[in-house]
Amino acid sequence: MTILRQRMIEDLTIRNYSPHTIEIYVNRVARFAQYFGRSPDQLRAVHIREFLLYLVENKNASWGLYTQTVCALRFFYGTCLHRSWMIDHIPYPRREKQLPVVLSRQEVKRLLDTIKNLKHRTIVMTLYGTGLRVAEAMALDLGDVDSQRMLIHTRHGKGAKARYVPLTETLLEQLRHYFKQIRPKSWLFPGADLDRPLSHKSVQLLCNKAARRAGLTKQVSPHTFRHTFATHHLEAGTDLRTIQAMLGHSHLKSTAVYLHVAAHARGYKEQALDLLGQALDGGETGTPGQ
Repeated sequence: MTILRQRMIEDLTIRNYSPHTIEIYVNRVARFAQYFGRSPDQLRAVHIREFLLYLVENKNASWGLYTQTVCALRFFYGTCLHRSWMIDHIPYPRREKQLPVVLSRQEVKRLLDTIKNLKHRTIVMTLYGTGLRVAEAMALDLGDVDSQRMLIHTRHGKGAKARYVPLTETLLEQLRHYFKQIRPKSWLFPGADLDRPLSHKSVQLLCNKAARRAGLTKQVSPHTFRHTFATHHLEAGTDLRTIQAMLGHSHLKSTAVYLHVAAHARGYKEQALDLLGQALDGGETGTPGQ
């Protein structure tokens, strides 16, 4: 490991960045250096401009990948190398305003019905039943599930913010069945290496495969279930502030995007709506609780 790489990892760790974010940032700076075949501390603003254009024009990079690269380079030059003047040459891109992909309840049921692997099915049910980000769900350990208070404690939220999310009866029943069969020791969803949780890439692949088997034409990712959770809650009448708290959004503006994708908002009915139970029943319509 080079001294620069070690310094960047240490600087990110000191500032409490998540292991996943550290891995992404280091990888993006490494790709930048590999493109020119030189150490990144020897590269200048003109090189950054050339590389960013390469990502857009030659690699057709997604908005997410491009932004990750910008954030990584800004951190590297501004924090690790203390070249604050370089930050002005690495502007954030203007974000395209796209509405999130949302599944219907029937589509959620179709997708779940295609997943025969107990662990994979439980993961997807957890993502949809709680609205957790995939990183938050994979970081859960057994002690985070509080069946007495019917809450799940996520300790590794975005921006290092912990919070509680509701645990519904349907999801609790599934988690108990999963525990009896799989017997995880520490992580709720361990990977092949039992000392580490299942990787984000593995969850992405299982979601893609399930969507294809279900015949869905929509682009389904683990984050799709978070969008779907929020939208279905809004359509069922859960107020926006409650959805904001469950999602862990710092600003209501982030949550308000679901107003644009919700088919209708029928007024407040209940905050801890058992969306997962309704989906498994195949119900597309009907008043919650009936």
